[in-house]
Amino acid sequence: MHYSQEDENFPITRFESMLKTNNILFFDSNDFENIIHHYLENGKIALSKRAIKLGLEQHPSSINLRLFQVEILVIENKFKEANNLLDRLHNIEPTNEEIFIQKANVLSKQDKHQQAIDTLLIAIDLSNTPEDDADLYALVGMEYLFLDQFENAIIYFKKCLEGDTSDYSALHNIVYCYDFLNQHTEAIDYLNIFLNTNPYCEVGWHQLGRQYFTIKDYTKANAALDFAIISDDTFVGAYIEKGKVLEKLKQYEEAIENYKITLALDDPTSFALLRIGQCYAKLGEEDLAVQFFKKAIDEDALLDKAWIAITKFYMKRLNYQKALYYINKAVIIDGDNAAYWKLYATVNKRLNFLEEAERGYKQTLELGNFELDTWLNRTDVLITLGEHDAAIFNLLQASEFYPENAEVEYRLAGLYFTVHQPEEGSFHLKNGTRLNIDYNFIISELFPQLTDKPLIKAIISEAKKTSN
Repeated sequence: MHYSQEDENFPITRFESMLKTNNILFFDSNDFENIIHHYLENGKIALSKRAIKLGLEQHPSSINLRLFQVEILVIENKFKEANNLLDRLHNIEPTNEEIFIQKANVLSKQDKHQQAIDTLLIAIDLSNTPEDDADLYALVGMEYLFLDQFENAIIYFKKCLEGDTSDYSALHNIVYCYDFLNQHTEAIDYLNIFLNTNPYCEVGWHQLGRQYFTIKDYTKANAALDFAIISDDTFVGAYIEKGKVLEKLKQYEEAIENYKITLALDDPTSFALLRIGQCYAKLGEEDLAVQFFKKAIDEDALLDKAWIAITKFYMKRLNYQKALYYINKAVIIDGDNAAYWKLYATVNKRLNFLEEAERGYKQTLELGNFELDTWLNRTDVLITLGEHDAAIFNLLQASEFYPENAEVEYRLAGLYFTVHQPEEGSFHLKNGTRLNIDYNFIISELFPQLTDKPLIKAIISEAKKTSN
């Protein structure tokens, strides 16, 4: 049923004035259905219930009003009552497809997805209208998604698109399934067939561009995104993807143009501003690069990629003071970001601010970044600071994550010899030489005072003999 806005609002206005005055007015059952639908759409459950109650008083035999009752029961998680009511309705009208659709909805809400699918297939058999079938196929597809049966989901989303080519969510779901199955060539084949019959579908071209981007065919990706933009020249997502493709093709000026179009079409996104900054950096336009990095940060102070980009930009140019200024600000804004602390540690280490560097690595580890180089860098800073016991403790923790690691073992050996525990030192040095003899330079590099120790020399030369 298609109403204009005024037609649709008239029964609602009449209904609400009736509620205020307590005068009972008569509405036909269609009006009640529209009133209830309006309240459900707007989440006004109490008013929906009032309308259902009054509707059934005036039209006690209306199956559709009873089906709205089922919807309310489902919203309230009263599945048993919903089922009982559906069984009663099924006895009255055994071929009403709506009853099966609602039954499937109840089953789905109870995680009985296979039963929901079987029930929806009955509804499809009973249905007389191809448009409704498209919606039902989409529902079956969703149930298969719940079951992680992506191949089956694809079949039904495709059937849905055959019935309704404008159902973009079905198209998105098909591509999502292909992505999940890593079937990019299949996705590309399907999208090309779909676009042959729907050549102006900007969503299809956009998805095709993204698939080509994934398989690194940037020229084809670029062409597909051009078609998306021809089909809809205000499609922000297509310009963003095209910018990413042009960056891969090293066409930085054109990439900037595409990102800038998105700024004009919509509210600026920190992502686009950051990418423009990165492109200017690649072109050597340093002032513009910094300008756009700052804009990205102003747009979204929590965008860690922007803080990291501006810090690394200055590090690359060996301007560590500036790099430190920005990473300090980032750490203040979001102190729980391990990537910030790691960068903070690196910058401080370059500036020889060792206590701060150590603090940075410690925070990085505490926030769950257990990369090997974090453990090793923290150890090396602690060694330089003369904190040998702390360095040993740090490495013993690291060895739980990285057992049998030569870089850890050589460092432990050097530390134990330094704190005059030659037995532990020998044990770890033998481990290190067994794991990788080539790493023995760690001893002379980090512990130059130990290089001439006879015991250490003997262990290393013994290992060299056996490894040759």
